[in-house]
Amino acid sequence: LLLLVLLGIAEFGFIFQRFHLIPSLSAVENVELGLMYGGVARRHRLPLARTALARVGLGHRIEHRPSELSGGEQQRVAIARAIARNQSFLLADEPTGALDSKTSEEIMALFCKLNAEGITVVVVTHEHDVAEYAAMNDDDRTKTSMPFVSSAEELRAENRSHRIVTVDEAVDLA
Repeated sequence: LLLLVLLGIAEFGFIFQRFHLIPSLSAVENVELGLMYGGVARRHRLPLARTALARVGLGHRIEHRPSELSGGEQQRVAIARAIARNQSFLLADEPTGALDSKTSEEIMALFCKLNAEGITVVVVTHEHDVAEYAAMNDDDRTKTSMPFVSSAEELRAENRSHRIVTVDEAVDLA
């Protein structure tokens, strides 16, 4: 985890399957902690953390601790932590693996919203329903579509601002 946090100091925001929230910290403090590790000055952390939590629909839950949040809310805190420094690239490792299907769809819809705001989102998954959700077009659902890339070659060839790959395909990218 420490290595991933250190790598996250660069241009990437990381979202983990198990959230990795500190139980004794509030939602806003968990996001601020990520900003601290990212080298953001203390005076900028709270406003950035509040803004990120508002972007993921948790502006009203900023003082709640992880034990007071649902699984979907905890994952949104983790997403807020990943986008708080205005990262332009998110890498989500099985972000819906610990969630029920309804909450998984809400998280995928949030990724689509973030992508529409200009953030590149890569979701590494082996869940076919998550990949199918990403492959849907606007005729299939009313949410913004995130095109599905079926192979490493196609991912390299595409000039898109968002992608979803399976675990096996992600290994091919290395």
